[in-house]
Amino acid sequence: MRVFGLIGYPLTHSFSGNYFGKKFDELGLSDHEYRLFPRPDLNDFSTWVRSIDGLVGLNVTIPYKKSIIPFLDELRTPNGLQACNCIHIDSGRLVGYNTDVIGFRDSLKPLLQARHKQALILGDGGAAEAVRFALQELQITYKSVVRNRMKPEQLLFSELTTSIISAHSLIINTTPLGTFPKVEEFPLIPYEGISTDHLLYDLVYNPARTLFLQKGEERGATVMNGLDMLVLQAEAAWAIWNR
Repeated sequence: MRVFGLIGYPLTHSFSGNYFGKKFDELGLSDHEYRLFPRPDLNDFSTWVRSIDGLVGLNVTIPYKKSIIPFLDELRTPNGLQACNCIHIDSGRLVGYNTDVIGFRDSLKPLLQARHKQALILGDGGAAEAVRFALQELQITYKSVVRNRMKPEQLLFSELTTSIISAHSLIINTTPLGTFPKVEEFPLIPYEGISTDHLLYDLVYNPARTLFLQKGEERGATVMNGLDMLVLQAEAAWAIWNR
């Protein structure tokens, strides 16, 4: 049995479990299994991960995309990107990758217009690391918006103004705000600065239209959720696990 899985906490809804379960069925891979591993912490992770017979690969989600890195034997992310969402167990070694970059970049590109040259990234977790790297590849300048400033170039949510929103026509939510079941939550930004020139991208995919996206639509913005990104990053992970 080849075993794959998702590690994170909580795992109240799993895209990966449904996606790979269906994929295995369609490909007739009866010797493949995908499991959910909700872990409230990473204590004894190194022992635990090697105790699962047949484990080949792991997807990594909130809140472990950064904190799991010290447990890896090798990190193969571009230019030292410090976020891992995919682990390949190769001859007993844990090798980390980041397929979020591929998923975000390739899902965003078809929506980009010439005016989308400045972006705001809401949040500063592991997913935001991948978004920053992808924007650099696409030559889009950005500002990170956080609750607690750790770097001088970061903006606080409380510092956002209508003019700042107006000047950044691409806004990406990398926070979990609005994720089911807490669908009433949304990033607190001056939505009145959003116009038809804006593109709002939410990495959240459940629900399909978060309040963040709904508020953008009300202002005439183009909106997109994170489902296409998830599919693309999952396929990239599948390719890694089958090398």
